[in-house]
Amino acid sequence: MTKVTSGIKVLIVEDHPIVREGVTAVLERERDIDVVGAAGTIDEGLRAAATLHPDVILLDLKLPDADTFDGVASFARESRNIVVFTAYDADDDVFRAIRAGARGYLLKGSPAAEIAQAIRQVHGGESYLSPRIAAKLVKGVTHPAGRTGLLSARERGVLRLVAAGLSNRQIAEALSISERTVKFHVTAIFNKLGADNRAQAVALAAERGLLPSR
Repeated sequence: MTKVTSGIKVLIVEDHPIVREGVTAVLERERDIDVVGAAGTIDEGLRAAATLHPDVILLDLKLPDADTFDGVASFARESRNIVVFTAYDADDDVFRAIRAGARGYLLKGSPAAEIAQAIRQVHGGESYLSPRIAAKLVKGVTHPAGRTGLLSARERGVLRLVAAGLSNRQIAEALSISERTVKFHVTAIFNKLGADNRAQAVALAAERGLLPSR
């Protein structure tokens, strides 16, 4: 399935035909988004991507011809913008997908508007995390591992969203606080961890058991 398009070109890689068709139908209603192809396996998706040059790939996390995160890594090696589209919301799945190169993480069953928003944000150079996932990560700080006394519960919540690739604005929206407050928390996290930037803060936090390491 191909067509001439001037909008955001999306390739769907999903092994369930009903899901592929349903998401395609939903996205075709968006004036600035065009589904240029669909595939059921990683190999088919990589071949389609090489031909169709999509702007964003909507990728099922678990496909029959690859280990769970191999698909993300395969497309990431081709410098593709990847939005994971999956039924799995475990913290470990989220972090491993992001480390493998995903720029967005959506749950199947997400509203059409959310799917479109994720595609637009990732295409625009931002990250996107489903609000349900963000809320779950924040809730998880009530039982964090390791040296929890270093950071407050709110700081751990902010840090987990930083680790998931969210911007200060996205974190503010996820936590229903102001962006200025997020900046305050991020600065406090840097100071407490002895970090100079976000990537270093995440690495130091993982070493100290404040974030999942796998």
